[in-house]
Amino acid sequence: MLYRPIIPSLLLALSLSGCSQAPDSPAFTVSDSQPAYNQTTFHDYINDTREWLSHNRAFITQNKRLELDSNSPFELAPVKNNPSDKTAPTKGILLVHGLGDSPYSFVDIAPLLAQQGFLVRTILLPGHGSKPADLIQVTMEDWEDAVSHHADLMALEVDQLWLGGFSTGANLVTSWATQQKADTVKGMLLFSPGYKPKSSLVALSPALSYFKDWADIDLANNYVRYDSLAVNGAGEYYKTSKTVRSDLNINPVTFPVLMTISENDSVIDAENVLSLFETQFTHPDSQLIWYGTAPDTKDSRVSVLESSIPEFNISNFSHMNALFAPDNDYYGQNGSYRMCDNGQTLQANEQCPTAKTVWYSAWGYREENKIHARLTWNPYFAELEKSIKTITE
Repeated sequence: MLYRPIIPSLLLALSLSGCSQAPDSPAFTVSDSQPAYNQTTFHDYINDTREWLSHNRAFITQNKRLELDSNSPFELAPVKNNPSDKTAPTKGILLVHGLGDSPYSFVDIAPLLAQQGFLVRTILLPGHGSKPADLIQVTMEDWEDAVSHHADLMALEVDQLWLGGFSTGANLVTSWATQQKADTVKGMLLFSPGYKPKSSLVALSPALSYFKDWADIDLANNYVRYDSLAVNGAGEYYKTSKTVRSDLNINPVTFPVLMTISENDSVIDAENVLSLFETQFTHPDSQLIWYGTAPDTKDSRVSVLESSIPEFNISNFSHMNALFAPDNDYYGQNGSYRMCDNGQTLQANEQCPTAKTVWYSAWGYREENKIHARLTWNPYFAELEKSIKTITE
């Protein structure tokens, strides 16, 4: 999901008359088509999607291969102790990214799952991976159909089907799972599930999309996700949040689930996620990892990890950071990308890219005399790996 909070951008768009003016560039021009996702094999799906992206993506660096690799769906075969073992995988997991994101969201999670014997697949949701304008015409039904097709496809190839999702992707896989027959899904891994936006004003976005194309326009500098936000994308996310809450109220999740959430998540209502976990995720082995101060809960399945870690210059956890390992080349502790667009003062934003001392936090968090960039890596990633293994095994 887009990590800049939706509300300020939507309110700004509401205050303007006419259509928001986007730059005259390919990034803000809707593609003539969208890539197909209903191929009969995942191999064909990967190849067709990469081919489509190579012709339709608005590239932002000179390294087109890197951008294609980061934004394309991918598959990892299970790691086997015996290399000569040619038996088909018995368990598989389908991973679904969030709004504005790409399969890169799972670049660190996927190898862990392959090591645990999973066939791992990530998909690219329609409207993503190419250019921000392609979210102007996409619908929630497009996303649902893509998830349904690839979940069904994987279910035909493995004995145990698992699902994983980040933010909007977590909404989509949860809804699909609740609508299946018992025992269709073995378990789920959910990261910052977008079950309820932090502000009820996000409900305005579906109507606003009829009058405005853009809630936020930024020059792209991140090649693994969109920096600009189409109002329609926010509106379709909101629809997934309504749908998943309705689905959970009708059909609680009775299989094991690992869930993570940051107390300081600037996008999602963390308390709502906790409440839904307590009441609608009923399996005794399910776990919720809460990054922050201890919440008011009596549920023994909730574990708490402190998100204020001064020795790492971390003030609190963001919407996205649970997914990424400290040694990630791009988002990691010493990665090449620093996400300075973080709701700071103009002066702090200008100083952030080159500042020697930078603190890390969720979007919008401020402390006097401190420059805060977005926290993009998880100092507890090793602990997360252990929790994943506990749930899946």
